[in-house]
Amino acid sequence: MKAKKILSAFCIAGIVLLLTTALIYHRLTSRNKAVAKGIFLYKTGLADKNWQLRNNTKKYTLTSPDFLIDGIYKSMEGPTSMHVVELTQDTALIWLTGFKVQALDAKTKKKISNDFVCHTNFDLNEVKYYDGLHLKNRIGTKYPRVTSLSHGMESFHFPKGYGVPMRGNDLLNVTTESLNHNIKDTVLWVKHQVDIEYSQQELKPLMFGSAFIMLPYDEYDPYKEPMDPSKNYCIPIETGAHNYKNSEGKRLSGHWVIPKGKNTYRSSANTQLQIKDSLRLHAAAIHVHPFATSITLFDKTKNAAVFTSNIVNFKDRIGIESIEPFSSEEGIWLYKSHEYEVVLTVDNTTHIDQDMMGTMFLFFYDSELDALLHHRSKTKKL
Repeated sequence: MKAKKILSAFCIAGIVLLLTTALIYHRLTSRNKAVAKGIFLYKTGLADKNWQLRNNTKKYTLTSPDFLIDGIYKSMEGPTSMHVVELTQDTALIWLTGFKVQALDAKTKKKISNDFVCHTNFDLNEVKYYDGLHLKNRIGTKYPRVTSLSHGMESFHFPKGYGVPMRGNDLLNVTTESLNHNIKDTVLWVKHQVDIEYSQQELKPLMFGSAFIMLPYDEYDPYKEPMDPSKNYCIPIETGAHNYKNSEGKRLSGHWVIPKGKNTYRSSANTQLQIKDSLRLHAAAIHVHPFATSITLFDKTKNAAVFTSNIVNFKDRIGIESIEPFSSEEGIWLYKSHEYEVVLTVDNTTHIDQDMMGTMFLFFYDSELDALLHHRSKTKKL
């Protein structure tokens, strides 16, 4: 009799635990549900959790763990995984020249639509990176993301003769995330194949930076309706991530809601550009969400665009068909005395609010590092 009571108590406790877990899961956001499912699938062995690595001459290839696509995952909501790589095993300089990501069928390893590719981020350990290049003064001054690929720009290359230098054994964090805007009732297993191209031949060094749209919002009532895009303020997606403060202490969001129709958003870029005197821009990779139509780095002093990236959205489904990169061997000069801003145009062709971001990863000729590298080269010869 006592054993039956104990067994009954365990069953009741199990049912309560199961119901509590189900209730907690139901209240999670789509992003956190994807994380929870990923942990369960990888821990139980139901999905391949391992990264596959292949280092060929001048190209390092990674293949991600399995990602389960079992419903709609908008940008920044899908299953994700991160891996840290060393491209070579020594401190000799190499030069990053290009990046690519491709969605694969998890079982057959064949290429499938890149509609299942969200972000693929490439981040350096800034302390190790700048210390190794003898640029300790830059530690803590720049965001350590080299660049990011995303739906519509699944590959990106620097102009001929240029690259981002790094020591071969510097740590490079590769994070890739899945996406599904359109297929509601499905169960798909996908992987992402990521290629990092590099050269061991000395190139002209590029310094990486970024500029992105940040819009003010009412921090006391952030989700207040209605919003008026013409006044250049926003409703944030959330007040935790992608949340910033400007020099006046006002709250800004880099991930916000756009209503239906055409609108334009703009944000000052001078603080982000950190121009000490002048910089020569040679390349830019773009990250935006569906329904963006163009993004521009605009010189307000000259009243002219530095460059504009045109964005083509699919007509038969939600998603970005192509994003125009900026690449120039000659380069374009930017000056400290000028005022710059990022300008984003959007056209939400649906009848519901959508989420938006507008980011450009910028690459400038690094004259300081170039001089330092040549000085070290001459010293070694002496």
